Amino acid sequence: MPSVDAVGAAQQSAAQQSTATTTSLFATAPTTAPDQSVDYMSLLIAQLKNQDPTQPMDSTQMVAQTTQLGMLQELTGLHTSTDQAFALQMRGTAAALVGRTVIYNGTDGMPATGTVGSVSFAGQTPTVTVDGTAVPLDDVLGVTSAG
Repeated sequence: MPSVDAVGAAQQSAAQQSTATTTSLFATAPTTAPDQSVDYMSLLIAQLKNQDPTQPMDSTQMVAQTTQLGMLQELTGLHTSTDQAFALQMRGTAAALVGRTVIYNGTDGMPATGTVGSVSFAGQTPTVTVDGTAVPLDDVLGVTSAG
């Protein structure tokens, strides 16, 4: 029978996994992707099925765990929604750069300047085409004033 502490440790580990993200301003993928297929309620059901009938779980603990698991599942959904909103924001930002002059990291690692001609949303991070050179949005350092 899994103990209450073991289930609590599993919940904490899952929560830490779902909040670990990269530090890049425009990165959308977490460094440790949470297992989105985990049904947290099935963990509680498995615990209830495997408990010792002579020592049933305290009803207060069961309600607390049910509440915690439900909240964790909702937070996972919120994380997904936030990632989707951020991806849309990046697309809008990239599209607004068309026709603008930007400063970006060149292929030699030095800052370069050019005008954005188009945007591609094919990858995870939008790519802007600056004077014929494909530049990931992450590499855009700034936007200069028009004119």
